[in-house]
Amino acid sequence: MEDELLSLKGQALACLGNAQDNDSLEACRVQYLGRKGLFSTVMRNLGKTSEEDRPRLGKLANEIKLALEQAFADKQNGFTASNNASKNKASQDLTLPGRAIPFGKHHPVSQVMTEICSVFERLGFTVAEGPDIELDFYNFEGLNIPAHHPARDMHDTFYISSNILLRTHTSPMQVRTMEKQPPPLRMIVPGKVYRCDSDITHTPMFHQVEGFLVDDNVSFADLKGVLSIFIAQIFSAKTAIRFRPSFFPFTEPSAEVDIACVICNGKGCRVCKQTGWLEILGAGLIDPEVFKKVGYDPEQYSGFAFGLGVERIAMLKYGITDIRLFYENDIRFLRQF
Repeated sequence: MEDELLSLKGQALACLGNAQDNDSLEACRVQYLGRKGLFSTVMRNLGKTSEEDRPRLGKLANEIKLALEQAFADKQNGFTASNNASKNKASQDLTLPGRAIPFGKHHPVSQVMTEICSVFERLGFTVAEGPDIELDFYNFEGLNIPAHHPARDMHDTFYISSNILLRTHTSPMQVRTMEKQPPPLRMIVPGKVYRCDSDITHTPMFHQVEGFLVDDNVSFADLKGVLSIFIAQIFSAKTAIRFRPSFFPFTEPSAEVDIACVICNGKGCRVCKQTGWLEILGAGLIDPEVFKKVGYDPEQYSGFAFGLGVERIAMLKYGITDIRLFYENDIRFLRQF
């Protein structure tokens, strides 16, 4: 019976080797391993063998059956893989155009930030950056905003400790720069700033550009000239502008600069709070007290400073009525830019 089992194994493997597709493979499997196949017929004769040979022959028969079942399964898997590859190859149309990979683009706030910096660079201003986490001295004290000054309430500051905070404006670089460099200075400082404020025109984190110029005989007329050129470049030469007297601790005299609301064309809407005007920046001549804190002689030098919110400029340029749209990451909104 041992010879018969080994012979049956050889025949089954030969049949397996000749199989060309799943149908012929299945016929071969049924012939040898089916319920009424040749292997089952041989196994029925196992009970007729002697008791001494029966365990050995039973073990051999099981090993042969397992080997044949594995061989048939491997052959079937090979046919399946081959068929799948053929189907995939047949389904590929090499004449079709390739898949377009969309290009990434700059965020609208980044685009406007770049445009703002470009305008001032053409006017001779250099660009500097400063730390987001700032000392109280540079954010407030050095800018003539001492402790308990009411102007601190306007900034709604995020404090990390009693002396360390998230900067509320990029103006600290004004003090840092003047500490290290003598006049003349002409610089802008773009960056992120942080305040506890949130509505349709304010966010807790936003972008600001601080600018300042220090030299001999700098007047308010110089400030108005620079800002008028800036507004004409960013919007248009026909944009209506007004300078309103205001107060900032680090400038004197001070002014807020408004433009006619581009959302409603000056008629009044919720963005301009029905006034027809929108404030876009604050500015003024640098207070002599600031010069004294950095070692400048206020009798010899004068200068001006201004600060503007980038998101506010972007809202006006693109006709956006809610500043929060910039931070919702809605791809339908961002694709428009």
